[in-house]
Amino acid sequence: MYFVYSVTGDFQSKVLSAEADLLLQTYNSFVPDCIVNFCPTGMVPTSRETPHVPVQVHQIVEEVHAAYEVGITIAHLHARNADESPTSNPEVYRAIMEGIRKHCPDLLLCLTTSGRNAKTFEERSAVIELQPDLCSLTLSSLNFLQQASVNAPDMIQALAEKMVKYGVHPELECFDMGMINYGKYLIDKKLIQGPFYWNLLFGNIAGMQAELTQMGNAIREINSHSAVPHFIALGGIGANQLRVNAIAIAAGYGVRVGLEDNTWFDRDRSISASNLALLQRIHQLLGLHERKVMPSRVLGEKGFYNHVLHTR
Repeated sequence: MYFVYSVTGDFQSKVLSAEADLLLQTYNSFVPDCIVNFCPTGMVPTSRETPHVPVQVHQIVEEVHAAYEVGITIAHLHARNADESPTSNPEVYRAIMEGIRKHCPDLLLCLTTSGRNAKTFEERSAVIELQPDLCSLTLSSLNFLQQASVNAPDMIQALAEKMVKYGVHPELECFDMGMINYGKYLIDKKLIQGPFYWNLLFGNIAGMQAELTQMGNAIREINSHSAVPHFIALGGIGANQLRVNAIAIAAGYGVRVGLEDNTWFDRDRSISASNLALLQRIHQLLGLHERKVMPSRVLGEKGFYNHVLHTR
């Protein structure tokens, strides 16, 4: 599909693809400050695969502190057991949060409620009681390359209800258009309260791909819904991380970056990435586009600090 624009006078035509047109539409909401969502650990990378991934409590705390000094808005946190397997143990998360708060008192903290390993509501929701600023809320079930993440409607709604009770904002995590639609459903049913923060992830084998059409459509679907402010960050899986982050920065949106999604610095997988190297590249891209990182306090005071505990 193409749109043709005529130039008055010489009647020359300029053809723009639908992909570019979508990004031009989304550019109208351009903001100079960029949300940088830092995801240093995730559930998959281990120290056997890359020496750079932080997996123990002190490593995660130190990595987030270093990233905070460079410049981030949100820390999206996963915890591990001593054997580096994922854990939903709230005491491990408590230790991580307390360690980070000593060095980064105003940083927005987001804890995972992922269903990839933890299966019961009790396991998945325990971290909500720690009252972080945000918790992830994946808005449907999905398949990864070798594993499923099961998120039934009753589980999603129960997690959302508990987040509201404890003053936690949901980080609306979307891998496909159906998840965006379900997020809008939760908003319409008033099961979650604004303002809203969306993480859009591209490049998963069974989800949205890192193509301009799909990225533009996803953003447009969110921005066309309700008058309540929507804050959007884009992330790319694996080799798609740089492409998606660069497009997001150019188009005026936020980014999600870190070893959770990508452990290689280059497309050829010849250079092992570190979290700080990936983050510093984001800062270079921001500089080229005359943008800067949105400080945590700015986003927090827009309504994203835990609204029960907010004393910062």
